[in-house]
Amino acid sequence: MSALPPKVRDIGLVHRLRDADEDEEIVRPLEWGLMRRLLSYARPMQWKLNALTVLSLIRSAQLPAVIWASAKIISGPIARHEVGALPWAVLGYAVLAFTTDLLFHWRQRYALEIGETVVNGLRAEIFAKTQRQPMSFFHRFKIGRIIGRVTSDVESVRVGIQDVLFVSIIQLGQMIFTAVVMVSYDWVLFLVIIGMAPVLWLLNNHFRLKLSGLTRAASESFSRVTATLAESVNGIRVTQGFVRQETNAGLFRGLLADHARYNIAYARTSAILTPLLELNSQFFVAILLLFGGWRVFEGAMTIDALVAFFLLSNFFFSPIAIIGNQYNQALVAMAGAERVFRLIDTVPDWEDASDATPLADPRNPGAVMGSELRVPFSPTQNPQPGTPSLAAGAAVEFRDLSFGYDPARLVLRDISFAAEPGQTVALVGHTGSGKSSIINLVSKFYLPTEGQLLIDGREIRTITSQSLHRQMGMVQQQNFLFSGTVMANIRLAKPEATDAEVRAAAAQLDCLDILEGLPRGFETEVGERGSALSVGQRQLVCFTRALLADPRLVILDEATSSIDALTEARLQTALRTLLRGRTSFIVAHRLSTIRHADLVLVLDQGRIVERGTHTQLLAAGGRYAALYQQFVQVDDRN
Repeated sequence: MSALPPKVRDIGLVHRLRDADEDEEIVRPLEWGLMRRLLSYARPMQWKLNALTVLSLIRSAQLPAVIWASAKIISGPIARHEVGALPWAVLGYAVLAFTTDLLFHWRQRYALEIGETVVNGLRAEIFAKTQRQPMSFFHRFKIGRIIGRVTSDVESVRVGIQDVLFVSIIQLGQMIFTAVVMVSYDWVLFLVIIGMAPVLWLLNNHFRLKLSGLTRAASESFSRVTATLAESVNGIRVTQGFVRQETNAGLFRGLLADHARYNIAYARTSAILTPLLELNSQFFVAILLLFGGWRVFEGAMTIDALVAFFLLSNFFFSPIAIIGNQYNQALVAMAGAERVFRLIDTVPDWEDASDATPLADPRNPGAVMGSELRVPFSPTQNPQPGTPSLAAGAAVEFRDLSFGYDPARLVLRDISFAAEPGQTVALVGHTGSGKSSIINLVSKFYLPTEGQLLIDGREIRTITSQSLHRQMGMVQQQNFLFSGTVMANIRLAKPEATDAEVRAAAAQLDCLDILEGLPRGFETEVGERGSALSVGQRQLVCFTRALLADPRLVILDEATSSIDALTEARLQTALRTLLRGRTSFIVAHRLSTIRHADLVLVLDQGRIVERGTHTQLLAAGGRYAALYQQFVQVDDRN
């Protein structure tokens, strides 16, 4: 078995372990600013937080008081054979023990409630902040990192709040109150105890740091094991299709070996620490017997006092190991809190301008600037099914626009064109030519690097994203369906829609029979990411959802690529109905969609190299004509 990596072997020296993927600290020094910010999430339960602090202080005094009371009973009624006084003394001891356990119940209850409040607040804020981030954020941050913040990092914060803080208060208080009682018995012998405490502290702290690092390393390695397992299961078709079973199994065995190595290292370290602590405990007992016996021989203390001192010494020393462990957990909690707040505090690459106003919807006669209300589509309101309310598409214009996901590397250069309300614009070009970037800009998922993009004559930066998205409908090649029913997924576009409205929208797309033909019709569960439906069925759900939204601006990104030719033929008439009166941008390789576009833009390396109608571009015999011939050949082969 190979040796542990230096970063694991030296954990006791450097006090941290770097994650192989993120290179982030797993422990962090205690910071009052972080602790104060964490406790601010418990503000709704401030009175319980105050009560918990008081209960912790009382319990820290009660624990040594129980030992002191038992010692007094032994040296008092029992030693003096006072039979009548013994039951009363035991009754008083029982009352003290009962109140101690009663306060322990409320301390634990309040600590759990406060920890849950903080955790819920953090997770809700993480979710809210990530939902408001632009698309560029999700290109930079791995989904696993975000999930890790919500799960493992927040859980480490929970431990820090509900366990570390208040357990440390109790243990420190227990040491202080125990010390006071021990001094009252014999202050000289207490000095001996104080002299031995640092030895135990240093020994425990040295090993606890190693154990903490190994625990975190084992946890991180297990995360890689589970992530690889999940990826392998999801990609089983590719694995078997390319005969990667043995290769992947070898890689997985390597990850398991790493995980086992950390666990074995932890077990070995624990096997050293436990006997050492027991040896030191016996050594300390021998020291106490030696010095305590000497004090008794001199008459400085009684046998009863020595017995009580022995009992109290256990209560004085036991918090040392607990506090050391809590301290290491606190360091991990601080690192988790720092990572969580780093995610929460991530400044979006861009946000709606402070003076941005909603995009007016001319289909709603009562709409005014500054209002985001609109009249959604209802099949019963339109005399001609599928026609947009008041037939008002959006005007879209690109003016000398350039764009790059990295501003230093432009993917669109000097793009200029205009789409009049109700027009259909087809985007054609090879992969990487810039088609998806244009769609992303029209959707305001990104902002132009240079130039202007106007919607209804307004620069897109002056329009609120929410109002624009409420007037948009998008169908992509890989559309996402949430877990739930077909009906629930279609209703995402209009939550208040009735069953009749949903069915009417499906009927207008000529796919009602297909959706009703599912095992449970519209109540069929789509499964995770729509896995229970075929690719074509998922696309039909998304088409129906887009129609139900009654958008002014429609975006179809390879929307019919996953639908068979027969189903597409049924959809073509319905698609023309869906697009009539609406401004639409279409990325498609199928000629049936491109042929009817009002404007075809041919893109190459981020520039518009040709523009015109389908007929005009074919007559020109240029780039589009060559692409057309390729499309024809592909369609003929299909």
